[in-house]
This record gives sequence, structure tokens and C-alpha cells, in this order.
Amino acid sequence: MAEITAELVKTLRERTNAAMMDCKRALVAAGGDIEAAIEAMRKAGQAKADKKADRVAAEGIIAIAKSADSKKAVMADINCETDFVARSDDFKQFADAVAQAALANNVSDLDTLANTKLANGETVDEARKNLIAKLGENIQIRRVTLVESDGVVGTYVHGSRIGVLAAINVANEDLAKDIAMHIAASNPLVIHPDHVPADLVQKEKDIFAAQAASSGKPADIIEKMIGGRIKKFLDEVSLMGQAFVKDPEQTVGQLLHKNQAQTVQFVRYGVGEGIEKKADNFVEEVMAQARGA
Repeated sequence: MAEITAELVKTLRERTNAAMMDCKRALVAAGGDIEAAIEAMRKAGQAKADKKADRVAAEGIIAIAKSADSKKAVMADINCETDFVARSDDFKQFADAVAQAALANNVSDLDTLANTKLANGETVDEARKNLIAKLGENIQIRRVTLVESDGVVGTYVHGSRIGVLAAINVANEDLAKDIAMHIAASNPLVIHPDHVPADLVQKEKDIFAAQAASSGKPADIIEKMIGGRIKKFLDEVSLMGQAFVKDPEQTVGQLLHKNQAQTVQFVRYGVGEGIEKKADNFVEEVMAQARGA
């Protein structure tokens, strides 16, 4: 058995990014064979990742990477279990590395991303599992999007929890960023009122009709009331019809027209949206553990 020196532990720690005591234990178990220790630690990391895979990961950050000419950008939604881990440097560095790798390799789907190599030679999925072993939480890459434009792609991240990519057809980066910022704040459903799904429009129309029926007004007046409210609804949920957040006196559509531009695509991510979170009662949890003890 080789001597487990501090230098050997240090070398293993640099290669695996694991805790010092974990490195020492792995080296002792492997008889000082550093390659065997690395293999064992990877297997342990895989086991930890498998064990934690079913735990709810509804925290995290939105990471964005953009090309130098602003014609291409990638956005990734990377989740963990707690805000504490989401704010850690290790998690942030992983998220940024994933977004950069996706951008460099034109990746737009999760299966391809998992096998994409990072700058350090690990695949994204290997790095994810190693990070699970280190941080002790379920970590998942929930979604990734690649957006390209002949004009530019504007990007905006609000507090690392809301991210937007907005592609416009002209080379005006300030405008594209303003559009992305507006989308982050106002969360439009579609670009144009005509794009709102017909079933959603009908649902709103039925609601307005039921409300108007109790007014006692003539049918033709009720029809006009419903038409007015539907138009207002369509403007509220479409990017072009919304009042621009930086200047509510004009709509986004008017802003774009003024700059001879069009928004051709947008994607908005919010951390944890659509994930059912577990509502923990910390006091009851501690009491239950105390009773068990």
C-alpha cells in the first residue's frame, strides 16, 4: 500500500474537486492508487446521483450565453433543491459552463447537451453527477433553448431566476435588450394578438358574455362590450399590444414600428415554473426527528 501523503490527497482533490476528507478516504480504500480512487469516487457519485434523482429540484438559476456578434444565444434552466445551493459558486460555475458549451456546439436539446463536452473534458452529464456528489442535492438541467437571428438576439436575466431571449430582424442591440427586458417584466403569451390560441379566446369570450348577460343591456350593446373586452384581453397577452414597460405611452408594437423592426421569436424561462414544490414545515420536521430520536 502506497503512503497516503498530503500531496497525493491534494492531487486527487484537484482532479476531482471533491472534499479533502473524501479524497483521503478514497485513497485509503484504494491502497494509494489514485486512478482506482478516482474510479471509485465516480461510481459513488453515480450512486448518489441515482439516489437523489427523484427529489424535487425547483430552485436553481437561468444561465445565458451569447455569441460575440449577438446573432446567436443559448438559455438553460438548471435546477437544484435549495436556494442555498443555487447561490453557491460551484453551481453558478457549472450553469455558466453548460450554457457556454451549448452555445459553442449549437445544442438545442437535452439529450445532445448531456453528452456535450465541457472545457475540462467532462461531459455535461458527468459534471452534473459529480456536482451532485459534491453538493448533496438533486441537480437537473430542465430545458435548453438555442435562438438565432439575421438581426440580433437580445438577452436579459432578472436576478438569475427569469431569463429571456428575444430575436429581432435588425442589428439594434439596445432595442433587442429592451424587448427582452419588457418580456421578462410583462410575460406575454405570444408575439401578435392573432397568435393567441382560438380556444383561449373562446374561453375568455364565454366568461365576458356571462358577466355581460347580467347587466340588463340590449344584445347589440352586450356584443360591443364583449368585443371591446376581447380586444383588451388580446392586447394584454400579446407582445405587440402591451404597453412598453419603459414608456407606457406607447405599445411594444409602436416601438418596433418606429425602429423599423420586428420581433421574430422570444423565449422566456422562470426558475421552478410548473414544478410542484413540497411545502415543508420546518418546526414539525424538527419535532418529528426529536420524537424519533
